[in-house]
Amino acid sequence: MSAPGFLPMTRAEMAGLGWTEIDILLVTGDAYVDHPAFGAPLLGRWLRSQGWRVGIVAQPRWDRPDDVARLGRPRLFAGASAGALDSMLAHYTAFRKKRSDDAYTPGGAAGARPNRAAIVYAGLLRRAFPGLPVVLGGIEASLRRAAHYDFWSDSLRRSILLDSKADLLVYGMGERAVSELARRLDRGEDARGIAGTAFMGGPADVPEAAACARLPSYEEIQTEPKKLMAATLALEAQMRSGSWALQAHAQRAVVFAPPAEPLATEELDRLYALPFTRLAHPSYRQAIPAVEMIRSSLTAHRGCAGGCSFCALALHQGRQIASRSRQSLLAEAAELARRPDWDGSVTDLGGPSANMWGARCASEPKACRRSSCLTPSICPHFQDDQAGLLSLLRSLRSVPGVKHLRVASGVRHDLALRCPDYAQALAAEFTGGQLKLAPEHSSEAVLALMRKPSFRVFERFLSLFERESQAAGKEQYVVPYLMSAFPGCTDSDMRALASWLRTRGWKPRQVQCFIPASGTVATAMYFAGIDPEGRRIKVARTDAERLRQHGILAEGRGQPARRARGGG
Repeated sequence: MSAPGFLPMTRAEMAGLGWTEIDILLVTGDAYVDHPAFGAPLLGRWLRSQGWRVGIVAQPRWDRPDDVARLGRPRLFAGASAGALDSMLAHYTAFRKKRSDDAYTPGGAAGARPNRAAIVYAGLLRRAFPGLPVVLGGIEASLRRAAHYDFWSDSLRRSILLDSKADLLVYGMGERAVSELARRLDRGEDARGIAGTAFMGGPADVPEAAACARLPSYEEIQTEPKKLMAATLALEAQMRSGSWALQAHAQRAVVFAPPAEPLATEELDRLYALPFTRLAHPSYRQAIPAVEMIRSSLTAHRGCAGGCSFCALALHQGRQIASRSRQSLLAEAAELARRPDWDGSVTDLGGPSANMWGARCASEPKACRRSSCLTPSICPHFQDDQAGLLSLLRSLRSVPGVKHLRVASGVRHDLALRCPDYAQALAAEFTGGQLKLAPEHSSEAVLALMRKPSFRVFERFLSLFERESQAAGKEQYVVPYLMSAFPGCTDSDMRALASWLRTRGWKPRQVQCFIPASGTVATAMYFAGIDPEGRRIKVARTDAERLRQHGILAEGRGQPARRARGGG
């Protein structure tokens, strides 16, 4: 089928572009949706804008290399990504039960990507194109780039570079790294050492004058599990400082080049102005659920200053905020309003957190030793611009054709309290009946381990939200995200949270049992049974313990749920 406006997925589509070969092949575990919220199309468009011929293979069969080979051998390299989620998380619940759906697949069908998809796709590419450089990328590669605990097998695993036998791994947001990689390979140059990549090597591959963090080796962590905490904190610090890092695996080592610099505002603007169709590839006969979730949303920024210990963002997007310009967002809203399927509503404006657009560090981020800009208190060097964000929200709502604009990304309530005008407008103008907040817990000890603000801050925001909603004559509800079985959390902590909820008449629907995502500080706590300071903590490790904690909040959730109203 012809697919004008899309990157090619077939030889026929290549011929329609006048191409006899491609320079770069991107293989992804997601369906091909030509939208900037999907990683492979985003990088594909970025590379195409620089003149490279890019093809995409989405959700290939994994029992043979035929699908990944259908566009022919790429001239420069092939990239492999599991997709928007770690493939194990896409397939299994917190209790290791198989999921029945996949939002990134036509019809929402489960099973369109394999377990450990990045490893499987790399193997297919090596079979299809012997000698071609194979590069890993995406969230699965980022989080598993060093020795890591794998919840699904309950074991310590080596860097995914070794298990995949890939030539290079791109971690974080990959635009700078893949652009430099294409340029170097086109010139016949060595690709090792590109910022934002990892590769197999040794100390000789680190520049002589460069600072280099030595992570505990894979074998050391196997022998002494608490060393996973040291390795995780060191890798987290490397993301902040911009240094090199190295981790031995037997006689070999994974070398981590410094992280790539975030895209500047002008570069982000150019990226989001590329000619995305914002549609699923026309070869699909069924709708892709994720498309509906992001169809009318706007991404305002990247990065999150929170540094929550359970969140993958610290190792992927980083803590520095990279924001698009006001003009870029207004232009995208105007473009959305001209589309034939437009219904008049911008369903979300935000990013990892809704109210960090325009925020920046007024000091030197690379010299910072803090694990979070926001906890245990907001850093005096962290400068947010919620007044500017409020002005932007109102300007976007005034774009011709925009009838409604909502904030659906998670709001950092501690930041919102710093700008009363923003908090008031959030309740009165930009909440469509429900506001998502993530207090996560009520225990101060657990929140400290999570790197989340005090529960008293959440209660203050609830009171403000209720007051402003009532003043605006609106009945509105807070939807709280809560977590059970977090490392350091006890049954008593869960009962205290359940008691607080009962006093307000809340029956929460958004309760997640902690899932140890590879690479995070919280997962090191789970594996080693210690906090970041090395102190022993209680960990609910068995399924029975985890289910018991989860059940304390889950009791009664089968009954019709009352949504949590601001202020109770």
